[in-house]
Amino acid sequence: MGTAAADRRRWIALTIVMVASFMDLVDVTIVNIAIPSIQQDFGASFSAIQWVTGGYALAFAIGLITGGRLGDIHGRKRVFLIGIGGFTLASALCGLAASPEMLVATRLLQGGTAALMVPQVLSIIHATFPAEERGKVFGLFGAVVGLGAVSGPLIGALLTEWDLFGLAWRPIFLINLPVGLAGLLLGRRFIDESKADQALKLDLVGVAMASLGLLMLIYPLTHGREAGWPLWGYLSMAGSLPVFALFVVYERFKTRRDGSPLVELALFRVKSFAAGICVELAFGVALGIYFLVWTLYMQVGLGWSPLKAGVTGIPFSIAVSITAGLSVQKLVPRFGRKVLQTGALVMTAGVLVYIWEADRYGTAIAAWQMVLPMVVMGLGMGLIVAPITDAVLAEVPREHAGSASGLINTVQQVGNALGLGLVSVAFFGAMDDVVAPEAIGTAFGTAFVHAMWWVAGVLFAVFLLMFALPRRKAAGAVAGSAAGAASREQQPVLS
Repeated sequence: MGTAAADRRRWIALTIVMVASFMDLVDVTIVNIAIPSIQQDFGASFSAIQWVTGGYALAFAIGLITGGRLGDIHGRKRVFLIGIGGFTLASALCGLAASPEMLVATRLLQGGTAALMVPQVLSIIHATFPAEERGKVFGLFGAVVGLGAVSGPLIGALLTEWDLFGLAWRPIFLINLPVGLAGLLLGRRFIDESKADQALKLDLVGVAMASLGLLMLIYPLTHGREAGWPLWGYLSMAGSLPVFALFVVYERFKTRRDGSPLVELALFRVKSFAAGICVELAFGVALGIYFLVWTLYMQVGLGWSPLKAGVTGIPFSIAVSITAGLSVQKLVPRFGRKVLQTGALVMTAGVLVYIWEADRYGTAIAAWQMVLPMVVMGLGMGLIVAPITDAVLAEVPREHAGSASGLINTVQQVGNALGLGLVSVAFFGAMDDVVAPEAIGTAFGTAFVHAMWWVAGVLFAVFLLMFALPRRKAAGAVAGSAAGAASREQQPVLS
């Protein structure tokens, strides 16, 4: 094969994996804006709606590390194609769902198949492009991901608003079919196979134990309020603690036996990494609470259309994209950790402004009045999302960077799922069980303010935890910055 043909193949392969990442991110943001329409169409309970988003995040989180290892062992191309094929099938099943239970089940499948697909993307890029070209490639990748973050809510709003062929919200899932099929067919032809020289073994027992502990914690949080907070819920949440303790014991055993634990516990001896994992978890909780209650507040509480709600979110996404680029390229190299801490405080300030406006204007609040708090929040978030991965990895030994990166992304998604579960407490816990139709606007506005205080509190905790991060990025970490930002940004931030 000639040099020109080989060069063309790798750029086509890059396009395929970037489109797959774009599809994954857009799918999450699309669903978020369509949640009220799905709830109304099915007459579903709010706990079921929480699982439509939280189930995806949980399945995605649980499968991420194992998905990466499967690619290393059996081939990144093979696992990527299985992932994109499964994601496409799951999308079709989501679009054809006949009940809330079926939609939740197919969303779990979608999250699990995304966990096979997404981890292969950076590995394929790494195997396809030489080191001197990766900076440019990751720059392109970050731009595409940023475009997904901006366009996702608007695409979701338009598809829901247009009611194509009388299908209501269903095209938000069905749109993945042609994209996924094209990626599957072209990927078979243009992506080259690659494997790790020394891949870690699978830890299926660890996956099962972590999954059980998370379900025992999150399921009662999500369903507890509607069930009247029964005793079994408290017992389940309390029981998750010994399950997690047993998980730690098993991971130590697995490390001694074959050196392939699901989680490398030795990483937590690095103070900055341990604190960084707490930052990632708390930040994920804040985002999980905010984005769901924000959507419910605008569309159910204020009665806005999906399109109006989607357009209202555009200033936030643009602000995130602007400061995300500046933080990595200009600010962090000069000011270090202070940039991330400033981001947490700025984001908190935006939340407080939003609380003041929602409380002051009530149901009469206008979309233009939300621009200021959303831009401030977006500017703050942009200062965090791009450089946070490098900050957490700064003192981790290079040979453990891959495992640490996978754990970072997993923990952020776990935080997101936990935040979505906490919506039952932070948002619905501030409302009566039965709300008169004429009082829905006021009730949802009050609950939104209550939930936003939770978000502000968690963000301030993020600010305090950041004091344990390194003051400056380690020398020579510039090359990893682009990869870290790309890896970080490809994870759904609007879920």
